[in-house]
Amino acid sequence: MSAPRPEARKCAVCGKPQDNKFKPFCSKRCADVDLSRWLKGSYAIPAEEPPEFGEGEEG
Repeated sequence: MSAPRPEARKCAVCGKPQDNKFKPFCSKRCADVDLSRWLKGSYAIPAEEPPEFGEGEEG
């Protein structure tokens, strides 16, 4: 008896099965959509800005 076959991975953008040529996406279109999101800042990680130099310090 063989081990259960793992479920096919899905495209990170649309959920269709991945294509090995465009991993982790299903097509060049989805890869381009993801790149566009990165370039627009849609995937920006929220961060707390450090205080400006001298701000909050006395003297």
